[in-house]
Amino acid sequence: MTAKLELGLDTFGDVTAGADGKPVPHAEVIRQVVAQGVLADEVGIDFIGLGEHHRGDFAISAPEVALAAIAARTQRIRLGSAVTVLSSDDPIRVFQRFSTLDAVSNGRAEVILGRGSFTESFPLFGFDLSQYETLFSEKLDLFAHLLTGDPVTWEGSTRPPLKDQRVFPTIETGRLKTWIGVGGSPESVVRAARYHLPLMLAIIGGEPGRFRPYVDLYHRALGQFELAEQPIGVHSPGYVGETDARAREEFYADYKRMRDQIGSERGWPPMQRAEFDREIEQGSLYVGGPETVARKIAATVKTLGASRFQLKYSAGPLPHDRLMNGIRLYGEKVAPMVRDMLA
Repeated sequence: MTAKLELGLDTFGDVTAGADGKPVPHAEVIRQVVAQGVLADEVGIDFIGLGEHHRGDFAISAPEVALAAIAARTQRIRLGSAVTVLSSDDPIRVFQRFSTLDAVSNGRAEVILGRGSFTESFPLFGFDLSQYETLFSEKLDLFAHLLTGDPVTWEGSTRPPLKDQRVFPTIETGRLKTWIGVGGSPESVVRAARYHLPLMLAIIGGEPGRFRPYVDLYHRALGQFELAEQPIGVHSPGYVGETDARAREEFYADYKRMRDQIGSERGWPPMQRAEFDREIEQGSLYVGGPETVARKIAATVKTLGASRFQLKYSAGPLPHDRLMNGIRLYGEKVAPMVRDMLA
């Protein structure tokens, strides 16, 4: 773990419920997300990540645009994607969008590249799922070439070759911070090390310590490639309430609704309350009052040697006012407690 722990927030722009209990329009959800990003900056949170989805229960399909709106109203918070589905996008356009965001925000942009846990973007943009692995491997290789800032000469099987091609805008200072998001594939861990990119572990269920072998594999791979250490981050879901009991009651129904909707598409049984409570007590659900959430984050950071923790704070129709209160508690109470516990 590095000397300074960064504490961030992630959202996929889940479609929230209004006062009448009905879904809020996508446009209003996006405006809510911008307000959430502004508050995150005000309460001292280090990073906010917006995820990319292409389905009706999530409002954000173009994270960079919403991040630019947040950039215009903030001064300090770093801005990035909770995941950019590189496999179904153009690496050059991804780089250009984030280098533009970097310029707008005075160097605060980041990108987390991954394959995502949903596949709606593949048919939407005309990509064949049978090329799932090839698309990501080749596009990541091209993106890694772009990060150097040098003219790019590259050839693969998924697009025409490039020869001495410059890509604009360039990064004003340094290099675009680029993470590889990994959900549990050893091959992806080694790939992150090979490209000398930071590792973001998406831990959305089960005991966080089970990811320690992936951390060890990452360190070994960096050593074998004779590369310097890189940051390791953790992305996990959760919710901060005023007390443990209140947090569970405020979060459960909306989290279950989101979990059961996704589960019905994947053949999972409906989530029961006992499973919810077990994930809080033993798994990767960070729900409770500020001290409970802080203790669990600190324990995960210690176990995995992480230098960043990103809490996925939205959950299905969980209302905007509760999201805002959770953000405030995370920044004003949880973050200082975590840092004190790790000092």
